[in-house]
Amino acid sequence: MTRRRMRASIAALAALTAVLTACTGLPVSGDVKQGLPVEDADALPDISFVAAGPVDGASPAEIVEGFLDAALTPAEGWEIARSFLDPELATTWRPSAGVTIDAGATTREFSSSEIEQEDAEQTLIQVTLDQVASVDAEGAYAEVSGGASVASFELARDDDGEWRITSAADGIILGVESFERVYRQFSLQYFDRNWSHLIPDIRWFPRRTQMASTITQALLSGAPSAWLAPAVRSAFPSDVVLAGSAVSVSPEQVADVELSSAALELDATELARMRTQLEQTLQPVGIGEVRLLVNGRDLNAGLVTLDAVRTDNGPIVLTATEFGAYLGDEITSIPGVSGEIVPLAASVRDVDVAADDSRAAMLLDDGFVYTVSDGGVDQLDSRPGLVAPSMDEYGYTWTVPSSDAHAVLAWRPEVASLAIADAFPEASTISQLRIGPDGVRAAAVVVVGNQRWVAVAAIIRDANGVPSSFGPTHLVTQLDGGATVADMSWVGEETLSLLIASDGARAVLTQDIGGPGSSAAAPGGAQSLSGGRTTAAVRILNDEGVLFAQRGSTWQMGLDEVLVLGTHAGQ
Repeated sequence: MTRRRMRASIAALAALTAVLTACTGLPVSGDVKQGLPVEDADALPDISFVAAGPVDGASPAEIVEGFLDAALTPAEGWEIARSFLDPELATTWRPSAGVTIDAGATTREFSSSEIEQEDAEQTLIQVTLDQVASVDAEGAYAEVSGGASVASFELARDDDGEWRITSAADGIILGVESFERVYRQFSLQYFDRNWSHLIPDIRWFPRRTQMASTITQALLSGAPSAWLAPAVRSAFPSDVVLAGSAVSVSPEQVADVELSSAALELDATELARMRTQLEQTLQPVGIGEVRLLVNGRDLNAGLVTLDAVRTDNGPIVLTATEFGAYLGDEITSIPGVSGEIVPLAASVRDVDVAADDSRAAMLLDDGFVYTVSDGGVDQLDSRPGLVAPSMDEYGYTWTVPSSDAHAVLAWRPEVASLAIADAFPEASTISQLRIGPDGVRAAAVVVVGNQRWVAVAAIIRDANGVPSSFGPTHLVTQLDGGATVADMSWVGEETLSLLIASDGARAVLTQDIGGPGSSAAAPGGAQSLSGGRTTAAVRILNDEGVLFAQRGSTWQMGLDEVLVLGTHAGQ
């Protein structure tokens, strides 16, 4: 028997009920009262979705359907969902084991392996899902390609004759439209190998109180994502763990973190790194300060100084007469660089400027990559079919031919190349390569099999920052079959902005590395894109030489007669 989202009158009673959690008005009299601690005032949605429990007389399919609906209510460890399970399974089922994200409730197909009899005592219900993504037990998000899957549920009647689920896989199932109502994105912060940067590792955790405790536990007891792990490290030694299960947060937004006694053996630098890593990780939940304690005694941990985050100094533009950063209706020249690039303006296809403005890398219309510095021009790479070059904060220029995703080279400033091992081993071709703002991550658009993917990999460097290889490839999101990427840039520390061309239309895809993306229309004739610290810094150049900036949901025209929209290293 096959059913598509049965909606009988009984099932309607199990539909989700929206319960307003915000205040209905402001008090105008009475004493001033202290607000909730920051842990309880976390940025939860104004509306919580509360599912109904099982209804007497519900059929097996309706019980399963109600159980799936109850995934929207994580309160008390998914207590409502457990009410659809028999008592034994209710005590052992682990909803935190992961999330299966499918296309939505209306796409689920319910079927039974046998005809249901009124006097049956057991049955099996299978639900076919159009899976699009998953979240594992550590909170890591992964997109799924071709994700048809089947969830099986065994049911039996209880002593009152009501159907209850006796066997179900751990974890929950959520529709893509519901996922971000239940789960919230956070970034665990890890140090690079030189202790100079913090690198975000996106995770997803259920929206609930005690978020500081959840995140702290994940940072101390977990590990970086497998693709990122070769290039980062945690300041917390393996024998330093959270003592107890909760982090205490004061009304002043100070988090007291009780650690195991092993923390007493650490020196001031190690403690300062630990506090810095945890404090930066907890900032999104409102924590202003972290205190590390052992048995209630403050360890007086300090903070370490991280490399400064580069500010946005305006997009890099090239016109027939000027090259530099466009800010405040003026183009500011770059000493030692602009004077060499402007005479080549008609032949420049792409340009990337070093983080310190000391040099720039260019792709010219002869297909070769050159660097400009100190008033001189050097040819770097003359392989055919090169993609746009990308510079990193260490001064290296990265090049690769589109026909061979494995043939990545990193060029020293003195025009010497290093072959990068293990570059996207599963990929065949590559159309975009951008080094991240920290020099730790590389993003690319590659073809794996017959599918085009946005991918990332960690960059393995020695103590002096010399790159040698890539870590495992992490496939972020698959692009539609006919879509191509006209341009790609980093936005902030954990997001990519891509200019997508498909069926003659252009769109901007904003894609988190470790979460779902969102798409919006691009200006007509859009041909290139540059990023920045935030999405407000994204610029688009169209085929008529007009520069656009996003203002809300629209694109605003700016400078015209632009030949090339360039980038800064890390964009």
